[in-house]
Amino acid sequence: MTADVTFLSGYRLMWILVMFDLPTDTRPQRKAATAFRNFLLDEGFERSQFSVYARFVNGKEAFTTRVNRIERHLPDSGDVQILNFTDRQYRDIVHFSDQGRRKARENPQQLVMF
Repeated sequence: MTADVTFLSGYRLMWILVMFDLPTDTRPQRKAATAFRNFLLDEGFERSQFSVYARFVNGKEAFTTRVNRIERHLPDSGDVQILNFTDRQYRDIVHFSDQGRRKARENPQQLVMF
């Protein structure tokens, strides 16, 4: 019995980075901004910074699906930008926190089993 082993390519695995600047001057605007942040969290995004959320996906098709879902949940006003890049590119991000360099992030555990 031979076991087929599939290796995940660091060039196929993708990260989605959602950056946004939403108005919060009025109560309805604050409510819309909160609803959008909660939507991203419900979709499996993790907060990197206050208005920057990231999510790990398996390939370009999954990226396109997520972008379409985000588009359907956009607030009425504000700016939202979505970037995608490979896992290998994401590993090369240099991250400073409290004036010290942090080690590179690791892949989320839920996709390690694939």
